[in-house]
Amino acid sequence: MLRCRSLIHRHVGRQAQKSSPKPPLVTYKVAMGSYSSVQFCGIPQGKGPHTVGCTDLMSDHTIQGSFLRLFYPCVDGEEYEEAVWIPKREYYLGLADTLKLNRTIVDFIFSYYFGSVKCPAKMNAPFKPGDKYPLVIFSHGLGAFRTLYSAICIGLASQGIVVAAVEHRDESASATFYLRERSSADSCENDVDCEALEEVWLYNKSPKPGADEFPLRFEQVQKRADECLQALDLMLDINAGKPVTNALSSNFDWSLLKDSIDDQKAAVAGHSFGAATAIKALGRDSRFRCGVALDAWMYSLRDEIFSTIHQPVLFVNSEKFQWVDNVLLMKKMDSTRVERKMITIKGSVHQSFPDFTFLTGYLIGKIFKLKGEIDPYVGMDLIINVTLAFLQRHLGLQKDFNQWDPLIEGEGEFVIPGTNLDLPPRHTQASK
Repeated sequence: MLRCRSLIHRHVGRQAQKSSPKPPLVTYKVAMGSYSSVQFCGIPQGKGPHTVGCTDLMSDHTIQGSFLRLFYPCVDGEEYEEAVWIPKREYYLGLADTLKLNRTIVDFIFSYYFGSVKCPAKMNAPFKPGDKYPLVIFSHGLGAFRTLYSAICIGLASQGIVVAAVEHRDESASATFYLRERSSADSCENDVDCEALEEVWLYNKSPKPGADEFPLRFEQVQKRADECLQALDLMLDINAGKPVTNALSSNFDWSLLKDSIDDQKAAVAGHSFGAATAIKALGRDSRFRCGVALDAWMYSLRDEIFSTIHQPVLFVNSEKFQWVDNVLLMKKMDSTRVERKMITIKGSVHQSFPDFTFLTGYLIGKIFKLKGEIDPYVGMDLIINVTLAFLQRHLGLQKDFNQWDPLIEGEGEFVIPGTNLDLPPRHTQASK
């Protein structure tokens, strides 16, 4: 029984709120060469003052290297195209496996509906130097991958935050890949277009039927935390001016990041299994000054981890996903010495955090439970704004994000302090 699917599971599809204007409807040209008749609003633009760029980095072609998509303030320029949202069809196959659906059918449907969807970030646009930006390492949920939280990452980057969205290689992603040298049997001596390295794909691993799920998830969260720390090391090395080896073909100039990241202002965040990963990473590395756990799935964490975490943590929960035992694990992190906060977004569901909620209409959203009762654009604004307020408070940012401080306290039309669930009496007070 998986409680953290970051893809097409669990949620009620209905719009309810009217307080946030939506971008115009878009008709996307699909990969098969015709135009999809399906219209949807699309992944939202960032609302901050910065144009957002993104680029992919594979620091080593082997499975030991870091693999991430970086979102960052960029130099504006019309010559840079927006990034493809799902960059390779193998991700569709991984989504099919994760959902236990037929690969051919899912490949067709996803290619048709999402094959040419782009996110509002300019691929490989030059980094915008001249400031010291805070850094957030972001961890995706089970069955997701590095691009499926583009709305959150773009929203933060538009406000002047560098976000490194890690793609995990612990077999918790729906799909990911690394590169290996071609064997002699596969050599391409007579093919001038042949690449020396070939892709090796890894797909989501599930426990065997009837087996205890905990050992697998416990092992994965260790690996995931390692990858977050590795990404932090990599980004700080880049900031220090160390040369970058990228196994992926790219003309991005990494030297522009030198001295552009504030190494004293790093945080870690994630959704679902990624939120548990963020908590695990906090306990492993004090360079992370605070953490944001979005609709955390706490299953993989043992109790002893909680006593090792000394940084502030914000829990942002959906109304429909959480259950009492899971919230009680979050409450074990309550502290009188350091700020621990929990809020719940009314009308939200687990899929209010990834991007699919923006890319389906009412009917599909209802069938696949991708939408909650809250308008997805209103929900995303709340997620981004409360995160920004918490980062300003605990990273010492000199911004105006404190305008959203009431959200941290659960004050506002669409938020409540603590949880909507009925907890045992001694746990009923919201996290302080």
